[in-house]
Amino acid sequence: MNVEQALQTLKDNGYKYTGKREEMIRIFDRETRYMSAKEMFELMRQDYPSLSFDTIYRNLSLFQDLNIVEYTELSGERIYRLTCATDHHHHHIICTDCGKTEPIALCPMNAILGEPDGFKITGHKFEIYGQCVNCGDVRS
Repeated sequence: MNVEQALQTLKDNGYKYTGKREEMIRIFDRETRYMSAKEMFELMRQDYPSLSFDTIYRNLSLFQDLNIVEYTELSGERIYRLTCATDHHHHHIICTDCGKTEPIALCPMNAILGEPDGFKITGHKFEIYGQCVNCGDVRS
């Protein structure tokens, strides 16, 4: 999802797109990584000194409900990023230090389980965590 699509989603669902909402979406677009509510709050406080943490959480919840952002949990904390622009089925590898994400080209579920007898899989989530080349001692 890009900024224009996210703003249109707000409009299509009857929500105003305020300066704060637009700025949050633009930050997600610029950062292209998972971010915590606290990180978002810190980045936005510069332009909105009276901003409350509750405003960040309410908007993240709204964005999640409208499928503008997706989330995962890392070290017991929920972190968010813009929903992927692609509709095809894929998973991610996520840097535990900076939140950078990269898509995984294959679905590990197919190799692990396939379609079990007597059970229809309707959804799953698979993430791999590690350190990207910029954060860890990774040999390329």
